[in-house]
Amino acid sequence: QVQLQESGPGLVKPSQTLSLTCTVSGGSITTNYYYWGWIRQPPGKGLEWIGNIAYGGSTYYSPSLKSRTSISRDTSKNQFTLQLSSVTPEDTAVYYCARRGGSLEYDYWGQGTQVTVSS
Repeated sequence: QVQLQESGPGLVKPSQTLSLTCTVSGGSITTNYYYWGWIRQPPGKGLEWIGNIAYGGSTYYSPSLKSRTSISRDTSKNQFTLQLSSVTPEDTAVYYCARRGGSLEYDYWGQGTQVTVSS
């Protein structure tokens, strides 16, 4: 059973960089042909895709967030990390990490972590 767990600060100041880590257990992030993604849900709004890192290390980002987003991984720890720079209060959301399988659906999700951007 694949499990994902987000970790990181719950409060970030405006203009700083938000950094979250997803720790994966029960499966390797290098296994063909899975993609590992970050998705967020602002209060009162729907889910917003942020980006993915593929099993081979390639990254894909939402066009609207691309200029501020970086996703990387540490295969030795089976973790992948989200960095979102120059945050504003509009980046306040519950942030999820998830796995996208062969069906192109996200089939395993972390429980989500609340990140609030406020001074």
